[in-house]
Amino acid sequence: MRISSSLMFSLGINSIEKLQSSMMNTQQQLSSGNRILTPADDPVAAARVLDVSQSLSANGQYGTNTNSASSALNLEDSVLASVSQTIQNIQTQVVNAGNGSLTDADRQSLAANVTGQLQQLLGLANTRDGSGQYLFSGYKGTTQPFVETATGAQYSGDQGQRLVQIDSSRQIPVSDSGHDVFERVKTGNGVFVTAAASANTGTGIVSQGTVVDQSKWNAPGNSKNYSVVFAVDNTGSVPVTTYDIVDNSTGKSMITGNPSAAAASATGGPEFPRTYTSGNAIQFKQLATDPGPLPPAWDLGVSLTVSGAPAGSPPVGVSPPPGADTFTVQASTNQSLFTTIKQVIGALQTPQSNATDTAAFNNNLNTAINNLSNALDNVLTVRGGLGARLNEVDSVQTNGQTLNQNYTQQLSNLQDVDYAKAISDLSSQQMQLQAAQKSYLQVTGLSLFNYITP
Repeated sequence: MRISSSLMFSLGINSIEKLQSSMMNTQQQLSSGNRILTPADDPVAAARVLDVSQSLSANGQYGTNTNSASSALNLEDSVLASVSQTIQNIQTQVVNAGNGSLTDADRQSLAANVTGQLQQLLGLANTRDGSGQYLFSGYKGTTQPFVETATGAQYSGDQGQRLVQIDSSRQIPVSDSGHDVFERVKTGNGVFVTAAASANTGTGIVSQGTVVDQSKWNAPGNSKNYSVVFAVDNTGSVPVTTYDIVDNSTGKSMITGNPSAAAASATGGPEFPRTYTSGNAIQFKQLATDPGPLPPAWDLGVSLTVSGAPAGSPPVGVSPPPGADTFTVQASTNQSLFTTIKQVIGALQTPQSNATDTAAFNNNLNTAINNLSNALDNVLTVRGGLGARLNEVDSVQTNGQTLNQNYTQQLSNLQDVDYAKAISDLSSQQMQLQAAQKSYLQVTGLSLFNYITP
């Protein structure tokens, strides 16, 4: 094979350029710390690096989101802790108000204290987060959720929960609506609520009642709207107090099945089917002692007690008898915490001039105590759900940190340069380049004239 001088020069230069390119590539790997400088260096690994890099970037964003979610949830938990403490402070004032030795002025002072606590609660309910969004307004972050009214507070938010994406398959609520925290509070014992009629003139005080069998209370056909109506027979030497249980939806006695009315006693005085004893349970079911003829057996699954001396002297045959003290039993509904506190303030500000006023006050106080307890339970329930979400965020944060380490390690394995190998390669390439350059000089320096002696 004949090799021309131009071919020899071209091949030598190409070899040197290739060695220089390889050495430069190795030097760039060492200076950048990356094994893959272009996709051509390792196409499979380069594609894998892109996938892992995208996963690492997404995981980093999820980490930012979990930090944001954790901050929001911790802020709400702190606010709800203050709400719980404020409710407990109001409960203490309400219990103190039940002291029979207090004067009207004392109760006015307690009312002023509770009013201050109400303002504090409204401030907490209108808390803003770090971005200026209202914490308890649902999706309406720029709308103030609560505005005080004469009977409580008007809620202007919605029932939404703001969500944050904390991983590829999980969005977590980072807020709770003011409706769920402050408005959706069950009255009474959570199943039914008892109350004294405002027209009562006796000293009867009703309990919150007891649920004996909730399935019976929830049975179809139960109107969940009843009254315990009292009558006092003063015709004998000793007054006898009796009562009837009336279904308000029909106006009929649950005990006799007839329209509720006082029946004539042997002495001509009015009386109801059952005899009342202060503090004894009033059972909402058929008893063996009920007078006949009895309607079909019935049992509403609840009971209550009335203590004190209910008033009542109804005329015979009138239903419902006027002047009879009445206590209602109805299904529990939702009532705003702020409405409950306003009712407490109103009760504390009402003067007491006689035993009837005192009984009405105590009935209102008992109702308030029950409703405040329900409100506190509701806040604690919300905080419990909040704690579960915080635990989940912490778990996701931990998993995210682990994933971040795994992705970083994978990237390192795929693209980081092996310094020992790269330095060895660079030394070898330098030696090869030097050898190529020296050999090129020697080869290109060959000439026939070097061997001709003049």
